[in-house]
Amino acid sequence: MTHLLTEQDNMTPIEGIDIPKVTAWLAQHTEINAPLQFRLIAGGRSNMTFTVSDAVGRRFVLRRPPLGHLLPSAHDMAREHRLMASLAGTAVPVPEMVGLCQDTTVNGRDFYVMRFLDGVVVRDIDAGRSLTEAVRAQMSHALIDTLCALHRVDIDAVGLGNFAKREGYIERQLKRWSGQWEQSKTRDLPLIDVVRNALGERMPTPSKATIAHGDYRLSNCMMNLDGSVAGVLDWELCTLGEPMADLGGLLGYWHDPQTPSEGGDPLTTGLPGFLSADEMAGLYAQAMGVSLQTVDYYRAFAQWRLACIGEGVYARYLGGQQGSQDEQLDLDKYKASIPRRVEAAARLLGLAAK
Repeated sequence: MTHLLTEQDNMTPIEGIDIPKVTAWLAQHTEINAPLQFRLIAGGRSNMTFTVSDAVGRRFVLRRPPLGHLLPSAHDMAREHRLMASLAGTAVPVPEMVGLCQDTTVNGRDFYVMRFLDGVVVRDIDAGRSLTEAVRAQMSHALIDTLCALHRVDIDAVGLGNFAKREGYIERQLKRWSGQWEQSKTRDLPLIDVVRNALGERMPTPSKATIAHGDYRLSNCMMNLDGSVAGVLDWELCTLGEPMADLGGLLGYWHDPQTPSEGGDPLTTGLPGFLSADEMAGLYAQAMGVSLQTVDYYRAFAQWRLACIGEGVYARYLGGQQGSQDEQLDLDKYKASIPRRVEAAARLLGLAAK
């Protein structure tokens, strides 16, 4: 999720928003009252996100794909909208959906609008330092509790039985992200293929399919100041599949004392009060009644997949597809982080010496 506001008045053009057409559509199809003010929430690595303030002072959030060429099957706004709308009323906190526009004559791409959530996004160590140790501990527990709630949702009861295939999650993911890597790569990285092959050869027996968020982590949740989860955000990668992959992904963004971190969730979650990665995994295993025997496999899978995703993000920034943002991405540092993720995956699989 993107979280830094870029000021924009309602008369100045803004990349990604056709202000007259979007305003007219929202006024006609939703409760939102014109005139509107749009602000880019900068710092996003994929879809573009804007706050929308209406004439009576209410705030909403608009999501649309990045600018320019899109990879096949990526950035499906209708899919995100359907998922969150289906989770309304469950134990999983999500923003309330307001409208979905699939008329590309309005803004060039599909977009959806949801209600703005009040809360804090702990997106860096400065935000983490503003919290007490007790709140950090509560956030750790709340993240696991919410992930468990997501994995307990009855897929059929909420109308998501046909949302995606339920079987072959890892096979599908390996195929998808290998393809995305090939389409977006900016350099050769042979270890990507080595790790992918090892993941394919070592697949554990799958768990019963659940909703799999696909990018569940601290900075993709809106948190309340008491440490509870106000809302789970960024459902772009959601599908049906392996719940342990969500746990592996969360741990992939958690503090690891053996791996130096340059920032983000891994640095933040090293602050006193946040539980350790092993403690987080233990809470999940206890609550869900599962074994952690395969957790390193899913941690490796998460790192490999994040490397493939990261290369696509890097390529989009090089191509200027993320719009003008106040938060400047250090492209050299970001580029260098991608092979480090692949190397971390190799270590978790015991491939480091090869």
